[in-house]
Amino acid sequence: MKLYLAPMEGITTYIYRNAYARYFGGIDKYFTPFIASKKMNRRELNEILPEHNAGIVVVPQILTNRADEFLQITEKIAEYGYETVNLNLGCPSGTVTSRKRGAGFLSVPDALDSFLYEIYDKSPLKISIKTRIGMESLDEWEHILSIYQKYPIEELIIHPRLQKELYKFTPHKEAYLTAAKMLPEIPLCYNGDITSERSLQALLAVSPQTSCVMMGRGILRNPSLTAQLKKSDSQTRCTKDTLKAFHNEIFDNYAAQMAGETPTLFKMKDLWTYLSESFQESDKYLKKIRKASGYAEYKLAVNTLFRECELK
Repeated sequence: MKLYLAPMEGITTYIYRNAYARYFGGIDKYFTPFIASKKMNRRELNEILPEHNAGIVVVPQILTNRADEFLQITEKIAEYGYETVNLNLGCPSGTVTSRKRGAGFLSVPDALDSFLYEIYDKSPLKISIKTRIGMESLDEWEHILSIYQKYPIEELIIHPRLQKELYKFTPHKEAYLTAAKMLPEIPLCYNGDITSERSLQALLAVSPQTSCVMMGRGILRNPSLTAQLKKSDSQTRCTKDTLKAFHNEIFDNYAAQMAGETPTLFKMKDLWTYLSESFQESDKYLKKIRKASGYAEYKLAVNTLFRECELK
């Protein structure tokens, strides 16, 4: 079973990826948070610099609905030695979809088809796709798949929810099975609510041929999830010492990179939204972390949590 780390904007940065690889490992492929402009800013460039991704397999993700912009971005990415990029057709955020990007691009299938024709014809890099299964109705999915059938997709990562469902309700696993039938030559990866051994087994009960899964929130909430799924004794099991060292490396690297305490604390508080779920009865400690206005207050709150809360 291959395991991928999903791109999550502002969280699964190169700083997080490197710390995760060092303390937990088990990820076969990492995806960067999306790049949305041909005028690549410093943050986006940092995500793809080879020196920031040494020793791990990374695929840059692109979010756009303009073929010319996509191709200009791939040309820049190719200069850094990458062989594959990923097209984001899965982001359900209203601010993204209202501009017909991410999952919103699925609402205009003819435009999507024309876009894919041009980028697959001209891209210097191979292209994988991360997709939702439609906007409003499951009836959209087979038409979307009929478009995908036309192109040499390097890999299709399927989050089997509609855009309107965001991250709610149960994923439509039957849609994944439909894709396997209609796209037998394209490697598939399942993405959606794989948070434990039980959830993986539930997926395999429906789709036993599944050989690749992408996880996001499950890993952020439980960093040892890869070890649990791969059942590898050679991988580091989650202890409080390991988790604290992991946290400290992320904090120190953000503090060294960012200008001032406020942006670093903003990043860390975002991470704690998920990481706090590794601990029992952590709510009151999380509130103190969120209220921290400086490094000293933040470190005190974090150290108290590590000292007084047990892992789940």
